[in-house]
Amino acid sequence: MNAAQDYLLIVEDDPDILKLLDATLTFKGYRVITARNGKEALEILQIKRPAIVIADIMMPKLDGFGLVHRIRINPATRDIPVVFITATYVTREDHEFALNIGATRFLQKPVDLDQFLVTIAELLEQGLPAVIKPLNEFDFYNEYRQRLEAKREEKIRQIARDEHLLVANEDPAVQSLQASVRHAIRERDELELLLKQIHEQLGNTRPQNKDV
Repeated sequence: MNAAQDYLLIVEDDPDILKLLDATLTFKGYRVITARNGKEALEILQIKRPAIVIADIMMPKLDGFGLVHRIRINPATRDIPVVFITATYVTREDHEFALNIGATRFLQKPVDLDQFLVTIAELLEQGLPAVIKPLNEFDFYNEYRQRLEAKREEKIRQIARDEHLLVANEDPAVQSLQASVRHAIRERDELELLLKQIHEQLGNTRPQNKDV
């Protein structure tokens, strides 16, 4: 497959990482489209069909988990490979959930660009994967809730730990720690908003009895 013939869609809310991945792929001869969150990505997918979707997981408006679920439940996009790149969701349970809902590959940040390029080349060479059957709505949102709750608790512990260090630190040069706290608070707030939405979805999709 000729790299220049197919678009690659990068979905990433961090502008520095988005710029890095865009420049790396463009330099290698790929045509690249970019989106800053899952919502923008879905809008692009309505008018363009990329060869691969490369997505962060932790994003505002619609995160990577929600994005891949919507890609898989749509017959028009179901077989597009999705590569997750994440610094937040790195546990074994996160990895298993990502693959269970239809992620094709799972890479951790900071991005190893050599590994990243090999992954993209392999997926393009292999062609489209077998059609992946999506999880039903209730199972998806129930497992999704568990991952979000675990990540929220992790962020709460991180905020408490960093705030304790700030109080105990008399050195005025603590800007990096303050930035870490602000970033963790933003991520915690995003997770709490997502959890609220997921609880609403679970209420709408809950099976009527155990046999459903």
